[in-house]
Formats: sequence, structure tokens, C-alpha cells
Amino acid sequence: MNLNDWMPLDLSGKRALVCGASQGIGLAAAQHLAALGADIVLMARNAERLGEALSTLTGSGTHTTAVADFSQPDDVAAAVAQVVANGPVHILVNNTGGPAGGPITGAGVEAFRATFEQHLVCNQILAQAVHPGMKQAGYGRIINVISTSVKQPLNGLGVSNTIRGAVANWAKTWANEAGPDGITVNNVLPGATNTARLSQIVEAKAAKTGGDPAAIRTNMAAAVPLGRTGEPAEVARAIAFLASPAASYISGINLPVDGGRTGCL
Repeated sequence: MNLNDWMPLDLSGKRALVCGASQGIGLAAAQHLAALGADIVLMARNAERLGEALSTLTGSGTHTTAVADFSQPDDVAAAVAQVVANGPVHILVNNTGGPAGGPITGAGVEAFRATFEQHLVCNQILAQAVHPGMKQAGYGRIINVISTSVKQPLNGLGVSNTIRGAVANWAKTWANEAGPDGITVNNVLPGATNTARLSQIVEAKAAKTGGDPAAIRTNMAAAVPLGRTGEPAEVARAIAFLASPAASYISGINLPVDGGRTGCL
């Protein structure tokens, strides 16, 4: 018995659509899935950055890009329609940038509406588009990159906390309904991870408090039992596992990848 029999991670012959794939966690996820043999479709709004990201992918698969602005659901619908017209998608990684920070007491209605469309509505468009191909193949993995705020709301991220929670419940419902089609649906919840999003949060906090950005980062790391912030590749490994045949009996879960920071089970 070879290693793949014990831990089947090979994604050869599988096609993955990875959103927000021009940088950060999305790009790292695409790189890991490609290394396991999957064909990758990178989706994001910036064509130039997508081209740069495409050049970093390895593996035996065929890799392409699709341009879509997640603030425009119709744009996402058109892009994913073209993707599935070119073949079934077996793995969908829903991942897009979070909204601006701020307390919920000062958040405008439009911020909720825009974030709901960018995250939940676009996720629904994408999942509905790829579902028939997954069902026909008898293999599907929908993995949503959300936030640990699903388990424990984060101070100063009122809109994000609210919409991320809605996405988590959306995903659980999909897991229940799509399970008989051979499709698993799971959420990966990154903690403080060294991405552009973390830099934005640090800079916003520094601007508000007059604090030193380096000190703010140090305090963030100190709040993590492992004593540091995470790297995109560490989140990507969890995504790659959930996308693989090895995770065939895992569905409907919220998986924190946060160094133990979340204070609940």
C-alpha cells in the first residue's frame, strides 16, 4: 500500500476555481492545489496581478485565469458561466477581501448591503454555477475562507462579523443539501495572517489610536498561544486538505486556522 492509499491527496484530473487568487491566502491556496495536480482557474478583479500569479503555479495541471469584480455580482456570474462552459469545476474556493473595519454602531446600511453582495450573494452565484458539474462527477468540494469571527466576534469589525456569520450559516445549509450529491462544504477560519488585509487592519488601528504599527502587530502575535501571526501557506494547507479525497467524510464544519487564538471550542 502506497502513501496515497493511506492519505489520498492527489488532485490530478480535478479542476479548481480559486477566488481572490491574485494574492494572499487565495494565491497560496491555488499554489497548493496546483502542486497536488489540480487544474487551476484563478479568479480576481485585476488581470495584471492574475497574470503574475499564474506564473507561480506549478504541478501537472493546466492553469488559466478569469477576471471578475466581486463588488459586481453580475460580473461574477458572467465570469463563472464562461469557466463552467469550458469544463466542470470540482473544487470551489470562495475567498474575497473583507470590508472596512469599524464598530457596528456607526456602520451604514449600505456597508451591510455591499458586503452581503460581495460575500454571500457572490458565493451563491458561484456555488450554483459549479454544482451541476460536481453533482455529475460525484465529487465536489466547496471551501469558504471566512474568519474566526464566526465563532467569536472580533472587536471593531461590526459589518464583517455580521456577514461572515451569515456566510457560515449559508455554507452549513449547502452542506446539508448538497451532501447526497457527493459534495462537501466547509469553512476555513483564518486568524491573524500576514496578508494585505492584516496590514490594512493594523494601519487603520494605528491611525485611530496613534499607536505604532509594529507594536500593534506585536500585540496581535502575543494574543496567539503559538506566539505569532500565521502565514498564507498555513491556511492554504488546510484548504488543500479539505479539497482532497482524504477529507471525504468532513463536511459542514468551521475550521479555525489561528494558532489557538479563538477562545471557544
